[in-house]
Amino acid sequence: QVQFVESGGALVQPGGSLRLSCAASGFTFRAYGMSWYRQASGKERELVAGISNNGGATNYVDSVKGRFTISRDNAKNTMYLQMNSLAPEDTAVYYCKRTRINDVWGQGTQVTVSS
Repeated sequence: QVQFVESGGALVQPGGSLRLSCAASGFTFRAYGMSWYRQASGKERELVAGISNNGGATNYVDSVKGRFTISRDNAKNTMYLQMNSLAPEDTAVYYCKRTRINDVWGQGTQVTVSS
């Protein structure tokens, strides 16, 4: 079945960096656009970034533009999110899934930005 395993979350100080990974299985990874989402405590889940199936097109929510970079390695069935200049408002559980597909959410990975 379709499965997503997110990893790489951690506690980091403001201004720090993290790289998240999303390992996908159960479908033809290279055929689908993929997206990162996040959900902060007490808030709705929001779309953070998306990438086309071949990696040629990307998009970001305004709040992360210039700080986050989404990428993918179709040979490894894995997507990444490089996060730089992290701020406390980036604190959330981060999730990945196929773009515009009603996938079951994975367990997510916790990112906490705090001094």
